[in-house]
Amino acid sequence: MSTPPLSGRTALVTGAASGIGRAIACRLAADGAAVIVLDVDGEGASRTAAEIAQAGGRSMAVTADVSSGPAVRDAVRAARARLGALHVLVNNAGICSFFPFTALDEAEWDRMFAVHVKGAFHATKAVLPDMIAAGWGRIVNVSSVGGLKGAPALTHYASAKAALVGFTRALATEVGVHGVTVNAIAPGLVDTPLLVRSRMPASIRETQAAQLPVRRIGTPEDIAAACAYLVSPDAGYTTGQVLSPNGGGHTW
Repeated sequence: MSTPPLSGRTALVTGAASGIGRAIACRLAADGAAVIVLDVDGEGASRTAAEIAQAGGRSMAVTADVSSGPAVRDAVRAARARLGALHVLVNNAGICSFFPFTALDEAEWDRMFAVHVKGAFHATKAVLPDMIAAGWGRIVNVSSVGGLKGAPALTHYASAKAALVGFTRALATEVGVHGVTVNAIAPGLVDTPLLVRSRMPASIRETQAAQLPVRRIGTPEDIAAACAYLVSPDAGYTTGQVLSPNGGGHTW
């Protein structure tokens, strides 16, 4: 039996209580990593960690709001004390809401950037020293196809997701010399609880799915598969890139 690709590695996945984050956490655990499941929803994080444990993996749940630097640092310290140094970080925590730009207020704009962009900043600052010390690391930032091409009523969301792409490319140029890669995933429409909470009308979902070459919207597992490659040993020559699993609805 071959050794799992992430055996001996420890991964932190933010926003891992449900949806894409949960699928990524479960996939990385199946690939041999010990996984820290971080989410503001503590009960949801515990459910994901329990699911990993039931499948034979190693995991722990931590509760933190990624927009708070002290909360993230405390969570990482607790995880490090239990599972050791961290080698993989997936900045997945996110929110979504629909507002025409004329109805968008500053508080909602700031909230979007606080979770997506400051959240990635806080987690990366907390984890990167472990990767540099080890001479090996993988960082994946979950952006969105919306951050690549924009979308109506999503100016705040698309702007924050586009900022993650810039963050990815710039950080990759700094830390590659330390054996750390930094990449982004830009999913298309994915069937998640976040999508349900966004209140996107079912008619729009159906129309968009029908227009895709693959004729369906994505699943969390589709995105987890892309992430699994980017954090694997095989991806050591891939950095500063954006991988967009979107069913063929957007190409460069």
